[in-house]
Amino acid sequence: MPYEQLEISTPSPVLSWANHPLGSEEIKMAKNVASLPFVFKHVALMPDVHLGKGALVGSVIATKEAIIPAAVGVDIGCGMAAIKTPFKSEQLESKLKKIRLDIESAIPTGFNENKEVEKSVTNWQRWRDFKDLHPGVQNLQEKAMRQMGSLGGGNHFIEVCLDTENRVWLMLHSGSRNIGNMLAQCHISTAKELAKMAGHKLTDPDLAYFIAGTPEFQAYWHDLQWAQAYARFNRDVMMARFKQIIEKHLAGGKVTKPLLQVNCHHNYAEKEVHFGEEVYVTRKGAVRAQTEDYGIIPGSMGAKSFIVKGKGCASSFCSCSHGAGRLLSRNKAKNVYTLDDLIEQTKGVECRKDTGVLDEIPGAYKPIDQVMANQSDLVEVVATLKQVICVKG
Repeated sequence: MPYEQLEISTPSPVLSWANHPLGSEEIKMAKNVASLPFVFKHVALMPDVHLGKGALVGSVIATKEAIIPAAVGVDIGCGMAAIKTPFKSEQLESKLKKIRLDIESAIPTGFNENKEVEKSVTNWQRWRDFKDLHPGVQNLQEKAMRQMGSLGGGNHFIEVCLDTENRVWLMLHSGSRNIGNMLAQCHISTAKELAKMAGHKLTDPDLAYFIAGTPEFQAYWHDLQWAQAYARFNRDVMMARFKQIIEKHLAGGKVTKPLLQVNCHHNYAEKEVHFGEEVYVTRKGAVRAQTEDYGIIPGSMGAKSFIVKGKGCASSFCSCSHGAGRLLSRNKAKNVYTLDDLIEQTKGVECRKDTGVLDEIPGAYKPIDQVMANQSDLVEVVATLKQVICVKG
């Protein structure tokens, strides 16, 4: 589906790939961002767009000489990892529950962390830069080390999936854990203080920004890149453990070679070239989809997910959606649906079926097929996956 330009009066246009009309709060949020003086060209809204903090989740914001820390968000570097294995579906028979229990035992979820720090984590090269991070996190290195290789909560998950050729895929969704959250909060607080001191009249305090060339911008950019690296490696550590579990059950512990590996952020910022100019691109709930980029677009815990390849669409700043996008808030989902609904909607999936994950019920998300149809100009589908095991944070 080609985009449409929203009929709103803003200095920068807003292009939307969503097939649903935006609500008044969503329109207001889009207008606030598109009215900032440093926005480059336009704001791009992905098909899964919905309310966020400061900026809409599912928005791509290119900026010149400035960056908005709250637009990147507090789960810096949150994203997805997936590997295609050489295993076939029949090898999973009668093993699903044992595999799920092994995953839950090996990878801490929610607020839990690792009891011991493994060698690959200790050897991570970026620990040497920890002393240069914001002073507000200097007491958190030990915690950050113990949390490396942990899933977290909310919509983070680990899944065993099957593609249409019955090939087994491993997939997970996580970010930079508490250390990313704390770094983000420290810098967002600084940005808000600077805005107040400078007398900036912002339509939303969460749009406080840093200007390139200032010490505050440099400090944030440094910490942002560190947290993004942490998030990516966190997924690598979990995936290595996950792969070992699958190999134990399906290959007698023999090490296998992945047929395809993907690891992509969907809450982050990078310096990129678009329309011939170097800009800062913030993807808040969006995946980079340059030509030949592989990406992952998951559905809910009862729906399909997609491995995609980017088409390099310039109008979207070479981006695509990061998932189905929420239809209902967490609280609303808990009020609308029952445990029986959850059991029904996750039929055939080996997963927790209790009220603790009711806010993640498939019905709380937009239909993933519609989301995919809306971005046929942004990505091509490489593989369609359906989960058979889902571990939630």
